[in-house]
Amino acid sequence: MTTFYERFERHDHAVGLKARSTHYCPGCGHGLAHKMLADAVEELGLQDRTVAVSPVGCSVFLHYYLDVGNTQAAHGRAPAVALGHKLANPRSVVVSYQGDGDLASIGLAEIIQAAQLGIPITVIFVNNAIYGMTGGQLAPTTLMGQRTATSPAGRNRSMGGPLRMAELIAQIDGPVYVERVALYDAKQRTRAAKAIKKAIKLQADDVGFAFVEVLAECPTHLGLSPVEAERWVKEQMTPVFPLGVKKDVTPEPWPAWPEPTFDPGRVLDAIGGLAAPVPRFCQGFPGTPWGDDIAFKLAGSGGDGAQTAALLITKAAINEGFDATHIPSYGPESRGGTSYADVRFAEGEVLSPAAPHPHVLMAFNAPSLARFGPEVVKGGVVVYDSSVVSSPPALDPSVRVVGVPCSELALGLGKVVVKNVVALGALLGATHLFPEETFLAAIRQALAAKPGLIPLNEQALDAGMRAAEATLKP
Repeated sequence: MTTFYERFERHDHAVGLKARSTHYCPGCGHGLAHKMLADAVEELGLQDRTVAVSPVGCSVFLHYYLDVGNTQAAHGRAPAVALGHKLANPRSVVVSYQGDGDLASIGLAEIIQAAQLGIPITVIFVNNAIYGMTGGQLAPTTLMGQRTATSPAGRNRSMGGPLRMAELIAQIDGPVYVERVALYDAKQRTRAAKAIKKAIKLQADDVGFAFVEVLAECPTHLGLSPVEAERWVKEQMTPVFPLGVKKDVTPEPWPAWPEPTFDPGRVLDAIGGLAAPVPRFCQGFPGTPWGDDIAFKLAGSGGDGAQTAALLITKAAINEGFDATHIPSYGPESRGGTSYADVRFAEGEVLSPAAPHPHVLMAFNAPSLARFGPEVVKGGVVVYDSSVVSSPPALDPSVRVVGVPCSELALGLGKVVVKNVVALGALLGATHLFPEETFLAAIRQALAAKPGLIPLNEQALDAGMRAAEATLKP
């Protein structure tokens, strides 16, 4: 078995020449870089430990060609994904394979932070001075005067100069090895292969972060033949991007990595999982005109407790065996704006966690009610804090609007901070979607480490529920 596939089964169903040729344009440097990477992994005996990460760009189909673990990353995010692999499996050898438009543009922050961390991963950076896959636009490494689809008159001072990534990475503390190589003749290819192999071995030996920049040809967007493109790299690129080792230090190897655990019990303990099952009180999924997927939105300003209340609803739904999701959204609430949380729970599976048109809205202040009240579906329910909102706006006549003085009730209990639990009780009293015991169980579960607060919160839930029921009585 070889690391570089002899037959490309993933390339367009491997029909005809597609099974034997890459998707790259004739003369493209990516194919050579792929082969050098594969040969290094094979020679070092690391095939079963290697994970290659390829983001958006010409290298997006790296998994066609390398018989190693492969992960696709969003544009520019390959170093972050690579770090995730490395920390989840410290014995893995992780290679972030990126182009110049990816690494030096949208992914610039990611590569800088990954390099500064210095955690042993290997970055192969293919620099062809152009955005190749998307049509030949100006890249961060495009040369001065070079014409591209977005710089038809040539790159000029107003566009800034090309970024020299190898030099930039080399001056950061974290990396141990940084080199720039090229592919334009046999001598340079030999040097490139050695550099890539060294960068991988440094990771396998737990020495540190290694970065290899590869000057590569893009005949298609240069409008040159492969031979002419090689000459262009040699004569035009190397004066701007000098070849050679930019950094090579030998620090102490990284200490032994702590092996992560994937034991379900330990993971659940770490995230507050349950030691024992929570009793269920629902006889089935709530019967409503809204179907088998119900959406809540809870909104207010900072300190209103909308996010905590949303989490309690989510936990309650999960405890009852339903699928439930929670998405927080923090706006400029510290300046009086609105933050909100979307909660959905479904009998089967929640297909979309967002709640742009909720069935139930809990509004803690007037801006939240004005903003989200009109979005509630026909036949929905709106509960608002009437001790804060004096004049609710007119909503669709089919929407049931329930005002409960949540803040006043909480203050009467001695702690205004429990107004969000009063609001939960009001939601329960206005909708009866769950039995009271369902919310009580979620509250006790959330306050297991602070049992002294449980009675107050139980009183708050009861006060809100009774107030909403009283408001609804004819």
